[in-house]
Amino acid sequence: MRAGSPKVGDDVLVLGRGVGDAIMIGHDIRITVLVVSGDGVRIGIDAPSTVAVHREEVYLEIQEANEEAARSTRKGGEP
Repeated sequence: MRAGSPKVGDDVLVLGRGVGDAIMIGHDIRITVLVVSGDGVRIGIDAPSTVAVHREEVYLEIQEANEEAARSTRKGGEP
């Protein structure tokens, strides 16, 4: 497993899907398996434009930048 991946016992739904298969999240987010190659998979995500979709590492960078900006604002200083 890669760093940050769910571990056995975590409250994680694990689904097996094949190429062309999809899962739905709520009524308006569809995730489709496009390609499986070696240990990689390409997925397609169909979601409303109001839903932010990021790779996890990008999401974490955004969160870190937001937290730093909030700390900077609370201190009243420049970043």
